[in-house]
Amino acid sequence: MRLDIPQEQPRRREGNDAAPGSSDGRAGTRKPPDNPVLHRLKSLEQRPGDPRGPRPQAARKRAEQPRDVPRQRHRPVASVDPRRPARTTGNVVGLELRPEEKQLLREAGRFRVVRTADLRESIYNGKSRPLVNDLKYLRDKGLVETQHVNLRRDGRRRSIERVEVVTLTREGRSLLIKGGDLPKDQKVYAGLVKPREAEHDSQIYRAYQKEAERIERNGGTNFRVRLDFEIKSDVQKSIYAERKADPKRDMASIKEEVAARHELPFVDGKIQIPDARIDYDVSPDVKQDIDQRSRTGHQDIKVLTAAYHAGHLRSKAQAGVRNYASPADRSSLTAKIEDDQHLMENILNL
Repeated sequence: MRLDIPQEQPRRREGNDAAPGSSDGRAGTRKPPDNPVLHRLKSLEQRPGDPRGPRPQAARKRAEQPRDVPRQRHRPVASVDPRRPARTTGNVVGLELRPEEKQLLREAGRFRVVRTADLRESIYNGKSRPLVNDLKYLRDKGLVETQHVNLRRDGRRRSIERVEVVTLTREGRSLLIKGGDLPKDQKVYAGLVKPREAEHDSQIYRAYQKEAERIERNGGTNFRVRLDFEIKSDVQKSIYAERKADPKRDMASIKEEVAARHELPFVDGKIQIPDARIDYDVSPDVKQDIDQRSRTGHQDIKVLTAAYHAGHLRSKAQAGVRNYASPADRSSLTAKIEDDQHLMENILNL
């Protein structure tokens, strides 16, 4: 059987599919289908600039900005107090600091660890807000670190008392040294080496303040501070040099000679190392010879705690060191040596 399959009749083109200029729709060529990918590529070729297209607002801003004016990367921070100069933000290199901030860095660097309460009294005249603002600024710049340390319990306080201390970072130490605002041969420290001794070490600065006032009244100037770290290092180097020169020499005689050389007391066969030594210059009296140069002097200071027993206190008193103690520690110490009036008088109150 033969089946007759009808042939498919060609579809009639619509008027929109006809080629341009064709009136009946059957003349002309067929229009290719619309491809979105090709359409996108063609539109990108027509825009050689930013593929995202022109930005009228950005272009307008660039056109309005004069070309000869350099761009300002770090704008000055407006000062709250008009009497204070504005500071610039940015990198530590070339950082401008106010006098109070520089002094804060110097004190923290010379004494390694200082209580913020003592800095408030010595630098900011007892005002807390300027100190808080400066500490925040220096912390943000990575120059200082602040942390709280617990004080020892003396049996009278139920809760643990905490104090805030300040130390330099390595960046702060480097900036302080490069600044050139330190006395000659003044060492600078960074970081908290012995957190357990932070309570004791943070009181050295307060003892220094009291001694510095007394020395200034007597004509002392140009202070330089040497902590026990530096003094011990110099003593050990001298002892090593003497032993190397004469290994058979008696150690007691070596220590005694080294103590005399460094002007340190030698009591009961031991070299007494102070917590800090204040070196200073003493100007000559105007009545003396005008060609006489200024003399130098030093004063050793020691901070005592309640952990010292009577034997330690007597050795410290014989050493001729100016001993200081906090009110709480001083009351505990005087109870141990209440029968020795001389020792009690030798302990000064912080």
